[in-house]
Amino acid sequence: MMDIRATSSTSISISLPSTTATQSLTAGKGHSKTKQAVTLDKIDFGVAAIRIQRAWRCHRNKQIFRLLKQAARAAETFATYQILKKVSPLEAELLKDPGMQCKVRFRFAGYEFPPFIVFKIFHNSGGHGNRFITGKRIIMPSSEAAIDACKLMGNRMYYEQMICDQLEHQKYRVTDVVDVATFKDYMQYTSHLDETPAHRGGRDNCWRKLSLKNMPRSTLMYDIVDYSESGTLSSRLKEEMKLLLQMPHTEDVQHRQLSTVTQVRWWSILTLLLWQI
Repeated sequence: MMDIRATSSTSISISLPSTTATQSLTAGKGHSKTKQAVTLDKIDFGVAAIRIQRAWRCHRNKQIFRLLKQAARAAETFATYQILKKVSPLEAELLKDPGMQCKVRFRFAGYEFPPFIVFKIFHNSGGHGNRFITGKRIIMPSSEAAIDACKLMGNRMYYEQMICDQLEHQKYRVTDVVDVATFKDYMQYTSHLDETPAHRGGRDNCWRKLSLKNMPRSTLMYDIVDYSESGTLSSRLKEEMKLLLQMPHTEDVQHRQLSTVTQVRWWSILTLLLWQI
C-alpha cells in the first residue's frame, strides 16, 4: 500500500492492490472457468435432445389444434350443407326445409391426439317437443299388436328383443318415459334415444365421425384435416398459416379466417376434371 499525503491538513490516501490480492483474483477467474467447463461436461446431450423434441412436438400440436378448431368452426358456420350432402344427401335436404329448423353441430372426439371431428343433427322444435313413431312405444306388451308382432317376427327374435330391452334397462336405468322423474333423467333418456339404433326403438342420431373423404377437397378444410392425420403440410396451407394461427381479437379477423378456410379453389376443381378426362 502506498500513501500520498498533501501539505495541508486534509490527507489523501490511495491504496494499490498487493501481489497477494492479484494472485487471488487470477485464481478466482480460473476457478470459475473450471466450474463452467465441469458444468458443460455434466450436460447429457441425449436428455437435451429429448427436451427439444418435446418442445417442438408441443408447439406443433398446438398449431394442429388451432387449425382443427378453425376447420370445425368454419364447417359449422359456412360449409354445413356441402359436408352433410357428402355424408347423407337425404339428411342434407333437412337443412333446406325452413319448417324443420335443423342445426348441425361439430365437436372434437377421440382418446388420442390429434382428435377427430364428429357431427350431430339437432332439431329445434320451438318448445313443442318431438314425436316419432316406433314399435317399442306404440305396441304395448298386453295388446293384440304384441301377439301379432310375435307371430310375424317369430318367438326367437321376439324374445331376443325383449331380453335386449331388459338388459338395457338394467344398465342405463332410464330407458323409457315412465323412468323419467327429474330433468337429469330426461336428458339421460333423450341421449339414450339418440344413441340407440332405429331397429331397437331409438332415433339412431348419435355423434358421427367426419372423415377426410367427407371434406370438400376444393377448400382449405381438406388440407387442415389431411395435415392433422398425415402430417403433410400443403403449399396453400403453409401460405395461410400466419393468418389462421392469429388470435381473433376482432370480428374482421375472425371473418377473414373463416372465409379463407371455406374459400373454394377453382384450380383444384379444374385439376380433378382434367384427371377424370
